[in-house]
Amino acid sequence: MRIDYVLKRIGMVFVLIWVAATINFVGPRLTGKDPVKTRLLKQAVVGGYVQQGMDEMAKEYERKFGLDKPLLEQYLTYVGDMSRFNFGPSITNYPRTVNEILADALPWTIALLGTTTAIAFLLGSFLGAILAWPRSPRFLQYLLPPLLTLSAVPYYLLGLVLLYVLAFRLPLFPSFGGYTPGTLPAMSFGFFADAVSHAALPALSIILAALGFWALGMRAMMVTVQGEDSMIFAEAKGLKDRTLFLRYAVRNAVLPQATALALALGEILSGAVLVEVVFGYPGIGSVLYNAIKDFDYYLIQGIVFTIVVSIGLATLLIDLAYPLIDPRIRYGKS
Repeated sequence: MRIDYVLKRIGMVFVLIWVAATINFVGPRLTGKDPVKTRLLKQAVVGGYVQQGMDEMAKEYERKFGLDKPLLEQYLTYVGDMSRFNFGPSITNYPRTVNEILADALPWTIALLGTTTAIAFLLGSFLGAILAWPRSPRFLQYLLPPLLTLSAVPYYLLGLVLLYVLAFRLPLFPSFGGYTPGTLPAMSFGFFADAVSHAALPALSIILAALGFWALGMRAMMVTVQGEDSMIFAEAKGLKDRTLFLRYAVRNAVLPQATALALALGEILSGAVLVEVVFGYPGIGSVLYNAIKDFDYYLIQGIVFTIVVSIGLATLLIDLAYPLIDPRIRYGKS
């Protein structure tokens, strides 16, 4: 792989992150709403009275958060802070910073998404390969209709169904939160088991909704690969079925799946946001939902920027890993 191609791809990722970060800065401000006054009014409603000197308090907080400066100056400060991953204070959770809130929520989302994405991708790809293989057992074909159905169901809608069936009708799993209320997070087996039981339903909704997508994609690619000359030549050589299946069919069909994995990360993250809201899971999705609801500019900017950087880096790594997955690919060569 040529170094100039790698540098070109890295440069494209930086441009993508900059464009997304700019949209992330402009988007919340197009609403025309004042996050400071919104927060102060909510506090006044909770307190049961209208606070005196609301305008003076709002101006003081705007000065503290830098919202009284010209928009261009705010943008330059924003770009400088984003480049250092310094997301500033949270307006609705002041004096806590966005970095502190992300540090609390990220481990929950990474554990949930990392586990469910890996399981759904590996299991779905394997099922798709088995369904397309002509020598697989016939009874496996009955899995196709359920997989078609699951591929059309959104994450959050499936989560609502599972919540009703497995939490209310059949109280097998907890219905809300990441752990039992009143429990303090600790590095112990008891807390780990409690957290796993609370994560079961959101994880199951993500896995089931994504399983059909990966299985159908892999099945289609396996059907295409079986008609290629390499497969026909390998069969003519009398190779074993296991070798044909793993080294010729699956290995050639998995490359588009890897591409789809990079492109689907954004959809998985957006779907997981709604799943976390449905189940009250203490991850990035719930934090982002509350930030949007309260117009917390800095918290929205920090979360969205982190997601954009994660997707950009994941896409870059998968793109650079193509030659390792398929030796026929050589970047930068004619």
